[in-house]
Amino acid sequence: MSTTLPTRAVTGHHRPGDPAAIADAVTTGNLLRCWVRETGVPRPADGHLRLRLPASGATLEAPVIHWSATGHHRFGRVRLHTGTKAPAPLVASLLAVETAAGDAAAVTDLTARVTDSAHRVAHFLRARPHTVEPPATLFLETEQALVTGHPLHPTPKSREGLTDTEAARYSPELHGSFALHWFAAHPAVLDSDSALARPLQPLLADLAGHPDAPPGTVLVPAHPWQAQDLLHRPAVRTLLDGGHLHDLGPSGAPWSPTSSVRTLYRADAPVMLKLSLGLRITNSRRENHRTELRRGLAVHRLLDAGLAGALRAAHPRFHIVRDPAWLAVHSPGSTTPTGLDAVVRANPFRAARAGTRPRGWTGCLAGLLAERPDRPDHRSRIAGILDHLARQTGHSTRRTARAWFSRYLDAVITPLCWLYAEYGLGLEAHQQNTLVTLDADGWPTGGHYRDNQGYYFSPARSHALHRWIPDIGRDLGTYVDDAVIDERLGYYIGVNNILGTIGALGAQGLADEEDLLAETDRHLAVLAARHGDRLPPAATLREAPTLRCKANLLTRVRGLDELTGPLESQSVYVDIPNPVAEARR
Repeated sequence: MSTTLPTRAVTGHHRPGDPAAIADAVTTGNLLRCWVRETGVPRPADGHLRLRLPASGATLEAPVIHWSATGHHRFGRVRLHTGTKAPAPLVASLLAVETAAGDAAAVTDLTARVTDSAHRVAHFLRARPHTVEPPATLFLETEQALVTGHPLHPTPKSREGLTDTEAARYSPELHGSFALHWFAAHPAVLDSDSALARPLQPLLADLAGHPDAPPGTVLVPAHPWQAQDLLHRPAVRTLLDGGHLHDLGPSGAPWSPTSSVRTLYRADAPVMLKLSLGLRITNSRRENHRTELRRGLAVHRLLDAGLAGALRAAHPRFHIVRDPAWLAVHSPGSTTPTGLDAVVRANPFRAARAGTRPRGWTGCLAGLLAERPDRPDHRSRIAGILDHLARQTGHSTRRTARAWFSRYLDAVITPLCWLYAEYGLGLEAHQQNTLVTLDADGWPTGGHYRDNQGYYFSPARSHALHRWIPDIGRDLGTYVDDAVIDERLGYYIGVNNILGTIGALGAQGLADEEDLLAETDRHLAVLAARHGDRLPPAATLREAPTLRCKANLLTRVRGLDELTGPLESQSVYVDIPNPVAEARR
């Protein structure tokens, strides 16, 4: 069961309007939620959380403001058992000591990243009201709405190596915008592939404003932060000194960072650009891997070969955002990446200006659900949408939230499950990779999936795709055992997406979690009946007593980079109670 609370109570106790206090409350809340989920702490009977930590001899205490069936709890101010306030860095260090098995570097690392993340949230809250340019479109508005980030990650806004001055330019949370930095490469040091309708280089020249590049060279865009970092890398210096690469500097109209920071958007451009960025954002350095470059284009070609038609026939309002081209610079005689590369991504989100009420628009699910402590009432965009729909229908907000959620399951979750069941193509559709299409009133009518990192090909079922492209997926890095795919989809679609949406709506006082869990069970029963044993995650989410869940805190403490190494061991997974099965019981 979950308790309920007014929508206003979103960050625990803090001094009103104090960005540092709000950021600390948000960060300590994240740490406690992670610890409770990842170590199986039960609901305290007296409404007061006590975490006894034997390794340090400390006890952390906090009042429970809201206990969530899906793990989206809310806590008041955290204190040591002595009554002393426990700010986020202290909480992080104590939890790290408990789990790091004496590894001092791991304790230092987690404490530093938690401190950095809290500092950035406070900076966003101070600076965001003073940013001049509003988002150009509703799509960009939701991309830039994640002010505090993932509520079950210990360091959601950690960006190691980025100064406050740089953050003002490069952060989506601060409505940053900037011109791209351009290089010109000799074809001998460039790999690329494209399925664009027009040649790639004229498109890039248009985006760059036709800079003065040496004859016979190829334009390559870079994030300006990455461009400056590349100048200090020996491999890139060798290319520049040898005349294989030319530094053209910044050029063209400004671009805006989306929620991933490194994927860039222009409302007037036909494409987006996903660029390498050597910053360590949350757990990983965000530089493109060659398999990801090839994977995005391979899926684009698969869609063109027939999958898009099949998807359109079955679910005409659900789409996969295409990655139809890429280019990457390497050293002479080597294919070793240099960090200078780009994914060219389609941009279907060029209409629907912010502040208008269009006939329909698409936005990031995480941005819709995100609470907004930069606003006086802290309310998310979904809260305003549900209020509007409740007034329009004459129903309560909670009844409206259940109807909205049911339509969301139909519009987005059903197509995701269909792709896996029918074609063995799994999509890593966590909330940030999931885009929801809403009609003019705010009801879900469709959706999109994006991300060339998150495609899984099932050895047992992806042969259904081979009639379009033989052996698709075998050389793309995510052709792994079905049990691994089932675990990943169970987490990303089940825990992160479905249960995360339920938790967000419940924690904001917009819905009763038990109602939404019942709606989830009903929906999964229909999917399980329709697809049978071709959709194992549906049965698992309905019936299993526990679910496999990514442990973001433990993954961070162990220093894992989720973009490197074998897929099976990139993250720590733990078992958590299954609230869908518990609600039915």
